[in-house]
Amino acid sequence: MRGAMTDTARHGPARLSGAMTMMFAVAGGLSVANVYYAQPLLGAMAGDFGISPASIGIVVTVTQIGYGLGLIFITPLGDILDRRRLIAVQSLLLCLALAAAALAPTGGLFMAAMVAVGLLSVLVQTLIAFAAVLAAPAARGRTLGIVTSGVVIGILCARFIAGLLSDMGGWRSVYLTSAMLTLLMAIALHRILPDHRESQPTPSYWSLLRSIPVLFIEEPVLRRKAVMAFLIFAVFSIFWTSLALPLRAEPHSMSHTAIGLFGLAGVAGALAASWAGRLADRGLGNWTTGISLGLLLVSWALISMLHTSILALIAGTVLLDLAIQAVHVTNQSAILSIRPEAKSRIIGGYMVFYSAGSASGAIASTAIYAHAGWAGVCLLGSAVSLAAVIYWAATLPRRKSLPRSVQTCPVC
Repeated sequence: MRGAMTDTARHGPARLSGAMTMMFAVAGGLSVANVYYAQPLLGAMAGDFGISPASIGIVVTVTQIGYGLGLIFITPLGDILDRRRLIAVQSLLLCLALAAAALAPTGGLFMAAMVAVGLLSVLVQTLIAFAAVLAAPAARGRTLGIVTSGVVIGILCARFIAGLLSDMGGWRSVYLTSAMLTLLMAIALHRILPDHRESQPTPSYWSLLRSIPVLFIEEPVLRRKAVMAFLIFAVFSIFWTSLALPLRAEPHSMSHTAIGLFGLAGVAGALAASWAGRLADRGLGNWTTGISLGLLLVSWALISMLHTSILALIAGTVLLDLAIQAVHVTNQSAILSIRPEAKSRIIGGYMVFYSAGSASGAIASTAIYAHAGWAGVCLLGSAVSLAAVIYWAATLPRRKSLPRSVQTCPVC
């Protein structure tokens, strides 16, 4: 395969097979899950390290800080290095960071390890950019939809798996298991993925980093989609970071495994990713985004019923994940079409806003829950969702008006 790919690199980009697309989806899900394992385990971690419930959201925040740093300093390397080798190295280093988190004896060392976990989990963005490069242009939205489906399933199953493993062997067993799976993933990716390096002249690393702000200045689509990413993933983190707190408390008193099952309810969001990509390929990305944001706002009415109806909470969970992932797919489809030579930098810059939104939502939701309970969390989530709807409407591309001579032409 490697020899065949070297020849392909000389004559044009390889195209993704169905099996290769699924490999990207599985690897993306495994890598991104590491960012979300902590969410249903916050209560256990707080007790183990002596951190107050009001402050334990910092675990998610420091992971997202690491993730943001990785997006800035690691993801752009995909535009100048062989992506296959970059993916393999990231996977091995991520394995070591996960082992360090599992074995950390103090809260400080655990936080440092989680920064490294976040830093290296940007592997998923290298995979997404690589999939976009190899996909046929007419099928890029569909391909990104499939890969994003794998990513979303990884995010949502992470909570269930983390809860199950924690109930069986403690929260540290979650990170030890992930370290072993990541090592296996590194070996598989190195054997299966093709060699690939961009054919354009290679800029220096620092000029590569300096070009990222320039992309935001020159590309209004990237700016719009980045702000939208901040808003929707703040909502995502507001919900998922704080959900375990009322479910662990009276009168529910759920186990980690039971709390993790709510993540499986959100797998419908992964299914949304596929059809959203197809609609984006047909030029309907903006309206798909608008409808999805409307559903996101509606979801909070159901989520607010947590203390009176678990079924309503489940329905709201499905709706929230469906809406957010649909918007995410249409965002990625739009931005990965604007600068073919800068896909890694574009996805990295975009995902910085994703990470910032997730970190902000995590720390805000646990703080508000401590002072205003679940009602305060729902009010915050609804407000940010409404802000996303308003921002979408305010930034819709306007049709250019036709000249008056054309408007009044009886034939036209």
